[in-house]
Amino acid sequence: MRRLLSRLAGDTVYLLVGFPLASIAFCLMVLGLSAGASLLVFWLGVPVLVLTALVARGLGDIERLRMRGVLGMDVPQPRYPRSPAEAGWFRKMLSPLAGGQPWLDILHALVVFPVAIATFCVIVMWWGTAIFGVTYPVYGWLLSNIPGNEGLPELLGFDRGYVNDSIFYVGIGLLAALTLYPVVRGCALVQASLGKALLTGVAQLQERIEDLTEGRNAAAYAEATALRRLERDIHDGPQQRLVHLAMELSRAQRELEKDAAAAQSTIGKAITATRETLDELRALSRGIAPPILADRGLVPALAALASRCTVPVELDVQTEERFPALIENTVYFVTAEALTNVAKHSRAELCTITLMRIGDSLMLTIGDDGVGGAHVAKGHGLSGLAERLRGVDGELAVRSPAGGPTSITAEVPCG
Repeated sequence: MRRLLSRLAGDTVYLLVGFPLASIAFCLMVLGLSAGASLLVFWLGVPVLVLTALVARGLGDIERLRMRGVLGMDVPQPRYPRSPAEAGWFRKMLSPLAGGQPWLDILHALVVFPVAIATFCVIVMWWGTAIFGVTYPVYGWLLSNIPGNEGLPELLGFDRGYVNDSIFYVGIGLLAALTLYPVVRGCALVQASLGKALLTGVAQLQERIEDLTEGRNAAAYAEATALRRLERDIHDGPQQRLVHLAMELSRAQRELEKDAAAAQSTIGKAITATRETLDELRALSRGIAPPILADRGLVPALAALASRCTVPVELDVQTEERFPALIENTVYFVTAEALTNVAKHSRAELCTITLMRIGDSLMLTIGDDGVGGAHVAKGHGLSGLAERLRGVDGELAVRSPAGGPTSITAEVPCG
């Protein structure tokens, strides 16, 4: 209840203050635009228009601050173009008129005026009806005793009298009071939404473009890092083993003619090396999307990962649907990397994996009862997971106090 009253008071103040601000802004914009346009032939109109744009910017900043309370959110600040340092004085003077946002500021100052008039009249009428209707019994006896004074009840055909008038006006006042919050809230949202569209719409698009660009760069960085790591692992592991295997087989071929027993021992060592190489290649293949993921989906793929982990894994997948390949690959790689970290560093005895869909997001939670201390700082294994998730607009949260347990939560948009 207190929150509703606080919101009602805030919206009311927003609309009451918005009316004089809108009136002042409208007058200044009309004056500035008309004077600037009429003086353009003498070039005196240019500084007038620049000053008008700067005033509109200041008024827009005030409105952006006021909108935060109504919308309950931070609104982005537009980026106004700046002239280069080497630009001349005339170009620097024109910079407040460059781009689209200065003209949107001016347009808002012009358009919000009739909206502010309408919302101001509505809330004043609603507040007045609620207050004077509910309090009518306090002062109504004076009006009822004035000869020839016919009120609204009498005009509607009701009998005249203090009691009848009180019942009528109190009923109307209560109805206005009960509908006061939605009416005031609706008026405030209409006016604030207009400001949001004109004063922050371009800024929101700019932020979204920057987020997408950052996500794309993060995905490219994650892929490049994964490829470099895979290349290094292949070079340092299987490639060296295969070179050694080739040398062993060549030596066995030479020994066959002289010492069959020695050749048999060499071949045995080569077979062992072959098995070790295959095991290492299988481990490296976890960084590449397996056919089971494309053919059967996340559930079997995650089950295969869990079965290969050296730490016992409890798997709980609460969704059976298929998702776009990029989403499934991301969830798979995040799980594979997390399980690798668990096996290498956690000294855990049990690991749990939970995957569920909540709204338009997949929530992947990986926990273990190990020693903790995991974090996403650059240079650590989990930093690659954060980069990979940013590539799909996802987020990574790690909770791993010293001594454990560790909980890694990845949110992947899938809607």
